Amino acid sequence: MSNSIIYWFRQDLRLEDNPALLHAAQSGKSVIPIFIFDPDERSIGMAASWWRKQSLSKLDASLKKIGASLSFYEGRPLEVLENLTRFYSADEIVWNRQYDGYCISRDKEIKQIFSDKGIQCSSFNASLLFEPWLIKNKSGSFFKVFTPFWRHCLSEYAPESPFPRPTEVRGHPDKDPFQIQLPKALLSDDADLTSDEWTPGEAGAYQQFEKFIEEGLAIYAEFRDFPDRPATSRLSPYLRWGEIGPRQIWSKIQFVKSHESFSEKTISKFLAEIGWREFSYNLIFHVPEMVTQNLQPSFNDFPWEENEKALQQWKDGNTGYPLVDAGMRELNRTGYMHNRVRMITASFLIKHLMIDWRAGEKYFWDRLLDACPANNITGWQWVAGSGADAAPFFRIFNPIIQGEKFDPKGAYTKRFIPELAHFEQKYLFSPWKAKSDSVKLDFQEGEYPDPIVEHEYARNRALDAFQQIRR
Repeated sequence: MSNSIIYWFRQDLRLEDNPALLHAAQSGKSVIPIFIFDPDERSIGMAASWWRKQSLSKLDASLKKIGASLSFYEGRPLEVLENLTRFYSADEIVWNRQYDGYCISRDKEIKQIFSDKGIQCSSFNASLLFEPWLIKNKSGSFFKVFTPFWRHCLSEYAPESPFPRPTEVRGHPDKDPFQIQLPKALLSDDADLTSDEWTPGEAGAYQQFEKFIEEGLAIYAEFRDFPDRPATSRLSPYLRWGEIGPRQIWSKIQFVKSHESFSEKTISKFLAEIGWREFSYNLIFHVPEMVTQNLQPSFNDFPWEENEKALQQWKDGNTGYPLVDAGMRELNRTGYMHNRVRMITASFLIKHLMIDWRAGEKYFWDRLLDACPANNITGWQWVAGSGADAAPFFRIFNPIIQGEKFDPKGAYTKRFIPELAHFEQKYLFSPWKAKSDSVKLDFQEGEYPDPIVEHEYARNRALDAFQQIRR
């Protein structure tokens, strides 16, 4: 009789609140913890690769402290697991669920094949507060608008408490010959990802969460849209890789709410962001094709423009609109971008340049530390107006006004655009006006570009295009 169980880590790189790991640890069997680099899963970019490598390394160190170690494999998971079950004579495989279409299909196939062989496969929820198939509207379908979705969740369900951390995981004494070394992460020469801003791993997630509670939560509702203020949680990369889970966040916030004097408004605003993540996963679970297709079919006829030069200028942060460019340069340099600025840069690509949202989504996926398979898609379709509960297409951000409103002192913009570091504040978000006013320019480094498109012209062009698909 076998006494081995395989635990497959995926996007749950933590020991705390990990139901599949806890099940394996309590099974009484030798546990083989593994991570598989699946070539058929959507490839991640350099920033996410860097993060994942750091997190996996720290996870392995944590497992070794309680009796096991993490083994790495590369290949199609079914083949890897078949080899491992033979080598270890394992009779059980466990994992925590993923919710995108590819992973669901892959996992169903694996469960069926191993079930036919008499090997039990069990999956658990470590990623969401609420399973997508549980949340239904009055007609028995899934919600397509966030507010009623979140209201329903809060009124009908109570999130589970976090699962305890296993005190011991009894590793297997044998090591199979198939495992590989942890691959090197891809990094560009100028990537500033190893700075003190980020500490990947489970411990880093807790530290960041505590820091947010101490320094950011009280001002979250008022200042979360200001990129120069420390008012956001910056937990998104940790959530992306499962170094902290939503149940842990929910539980901690409820404790804080009952013991400290934070306003109901700021607590609700913050938890609504966790709710938006739930909503995003709910959508891709029910409509898996939305990862590549417009959720609203009317946008299939939208007259997108092919403009590789403009797309590259947007990617490089050389559009001539300082807040847009600051956001893109932050992304390229650090693998991160403030959420308000994400909306502004996305709106500019889609509505000022008339470039398909899928080009922007791909670039963000390749560059973001927190490139989430649900949030990234849902966010881009929200800005485009083609998704569920989307902002209407005719809501077109004015990048000048957005800069003046949300970066009023210019601290964020000047940080990422050194050419404008000593530029007169009056003209910071429309520097071309200084030229027309014959104001002496005070550039530090190089020449900042003129706008690649005029705002009013771009706005009217976008609105005309939108009218075409409404006819």
